[in-house]
Formats: sequence, C-alpha cells, structure tokens
Amino acid sequence: MKRRRTRLPIAGIRYSVSWSQLLSVRQTWAFVFGKMLTDPIWWFFLFWLQDYFSTTFHLDTKRPNLYLAVLYTLVSIGSIGGGYLSSALISRGWSVWRARKTAMLIFALLVIPVIAVRFGPDIWTTVALIGLAGAAHQAWSANIFTTASDMFPKRAVSSVVGIGSMAGSVGGIIFPEIVGRILDSYKKAGDVQSGYGIIFLMCGSAYLLAWLVMHLLAPKMQPVTLGQS
Repeated sequence: MKRRRTRLPIAGIRYSVSWSQLLSVRQTWAFVFGKMLTDPIWWFFLFWLQDYFSTTFHLDTKRPNLYLAVLYTLVSIGSIGGGYLSSALISRGWSVWRARKTAMLIFALLVIPVIAVRFGPDIWTTVALIGLAGAAHQAWSANIFTTASDMFPKRAVSSVVGIGSMAGSVGGIIFPEIVGRILDSYKKAGDVQSGYGIIFLMCGSAYLLAWLVMHLLAPKMQPVTLGQS
C-alpha cells in the first residue's frame, strides 16, 4: 500500500511528511484518542436526543419547540466562545500547553453533570444539563483542534487532523452500535430510562478520560520536529 504524504511547496522545495512518521510520535496518538473518545458523544447528542425527549417527556420532536431551540442555543454559545478561555490564559502569561490543558480540563468537567440527566425533575433541567454538556463539547472541540497546530509544524497539521478525524469517525461508527444494543436490551426489560442512564454515564465520563489519555501521552504538548523527505 502506498504511503500517504502531505506535501507543501515552499521556495521551490517540496517537503513531505509520511503517516508512518506521524504515527511514530506520541503527540499524534494524543490527538487521535482525544478525538476518538469525544466525537462519538457529540454525534450521540445530535442523533439520539430527539428519541430521548420523545421517550422521556413525550415531546413531539417533529415540530419546532422551545426546548430544543434553547438547548442548541447553549451549544452555539459554547461553540463560539470555546477558544476564549485558553486565549485569555495565554494572554496573561500562561504557557500554551498549560492554558490549553487547563481549559480542556474545565470543559471536560463541565460535561460530567450530564450523568444526572435521568434524575432531572423536569424537562428544563434536562435541557440545561444536556445544553451545558453540548456547549462544553463545542468548547473542547475548539481547543483540541488547536492542539494539533500547537504540537505540529504547519506542513503536518492537516494530516494529523485528518488522522484524528478518521479516528473520531471510527468511534462514531462503534458508539451508536453500543447505544443501540443497550437501549434494545433495556427496552425488552421495560426500563429504557436505566439504559439511557448508562449511556449518559458514558457520555459524562468520556471527556475526562480523553483528557487523562492526552495528558499521559503529551504532558506538556511538546512541539514535534519532523524530518524532511
């Protein structure tokens, strides 16, 4: 199989970075696992929320409703403002890696309350908890993409992001299968809410797990030096 290479012409010189080079460094795997563990959660929020609101609150999700409008408004706020915190810390003199890791840890912690969704007393509590988790995901996403450019030279960033996004897609294929099997099992037992409880437990834990894996693989997000070929 032919090796994939990223090429960028600079001053008449063609530089290339092979995937084998990228996969040989821990920083690539930090990004890969960060995406693989968290991208599927976002897709779960996108594709399964309507079923959850319909099953739990008998909400007609085929019609526009205020609940989902507020939820996705919260998500949009996280998407827009997600990069602000780490940038603010850097402007105060923090190192890039410390600011980025701190911001991502905060966002990972903000997802954890979604575990309590099934115990929420009303629909607005559910909207608030899932909206917070969705906003935190978008803020996390804004920062994790930036870690690629923090750690890799420009000529390698697109390949690293591509590899990580592919890993996220693989996770996105696997996680719905797990979700479906859990819900089918609990529906047969007549307790679908307990099934959703397990799923939201997985969702709430995924980001902290991803942060820990990334921290172990790239504690200070040291910049990668890649050879030329």
